[in-house]
Amino acid sequence: MSVARLLTAGGRPTVSFELFPPRTPAATESLHRTVEALSGIGPDFLSVTYGASGSTRETSRDLVRHVLSTTPVPVVAHLTCVGASRAQVIETATEFLDVGVRSFLALRGDPPAGRPDWQPHPDGVARACDLVELLQVVERRHRAQRRPGRPVDDGPLSIAVAAFPAAAPAPSGPDDVEVLLAKQRAGADFAITQVFYDARDYVRFADRARAAGVTIPLLPGIIPLTDPGRLLRLQGLTGVPVPRELLARLESAADGGERAVHAEGIRASVELARRILDAGAPGLHVYTFNKHHAALDLLEGVHLGGGAPTAPDLASRPWVSAPHHDMLRSAQH
Repeated sequence: MSVARLLTAGGRPTVSFELFPPRTPAATESLHRTVEALSGIGPDFLSVTYGASGSTRETSRDLVRHVLSTTPVPVVAHLTCVGASRAQVIETATEFLDVGVRSFLALRGDPPAGRPDWQPHPDGVARACDLVELLQVVERRHRAQRRPGRPVDDGPLSIAVAAFPAAAPAPSGPDDVEVLLAKQRAGADFAITQVFYDARDYVRFADRARAAGVTIPLLPGIIPLTDPGRLLRLQGLTGVPVPRELLARLESAADGGERAVHAEGIRASVELARRILDAGAPGLHVYTFNKHHAALDLLEGVHLGGGAPTAPDLASRPWVSAPHHDMLRSAQH
């Protein structure tokens, strides 16, 4: 079953993890242990990031190949398009398809840091919605030109895109819901959200998206809230502020040492995850930072740590997929 179908099948929330390619041999060895630990609970997929302007092209492909060759877990390969030519995007996407990838996360990406003179490629792909369309073209070409020795395609292609429930409104131009709707029209199958810290941000965004006509599943991306330093660095990268109350909780726990901070962070993470699932989220996508202990502790806290996960009935999960719930249909009129 494709990743997109899993998110609309109902019956249980999905579980997935994000990984990024390692930079050193020691980091590679550590990440392989993380892959083994995460795959051991039977996640629905692992996603692998792709550096700005293709800076991790080779290492991303190596990590994708490692996951596919050593585990039964499907991979969602991130692919960014900013700064690359159409030919380069097509080549990279084809390489991923050749090693067995059947799912992509289509991202515009960010320009390289520290390059004020940087200019996009004149024959590039400027928007994520254009990348969604191009990936479908590449997939059709790949099927038509399939040669002996390539992995046998397994089901339809799934294309995910990003969503931003906690982003500040844009001062001009289309807002995030309009951008997401354009990605859906281009052929996106589901969305994975950027990090957020308040379940109400997810609920409000889902309400706005459904009212605007977005029907694809909105999979929440969350981070284990165990490392205040990492949270603050992430705040600088994403612009999403870390709640002062959360930082105060972690600071208060610091008197008890690292284990106490970890335990308090997991409690806060579990509280957030439960609220998101109770609100109807189709699953949890955990940003692991290539560490498995906190991610697995978080899932254990919401009883998704292995075996047969439990979930509310489909009728009480309004954002699994819009056609599954009358409230969503009525919100679109």
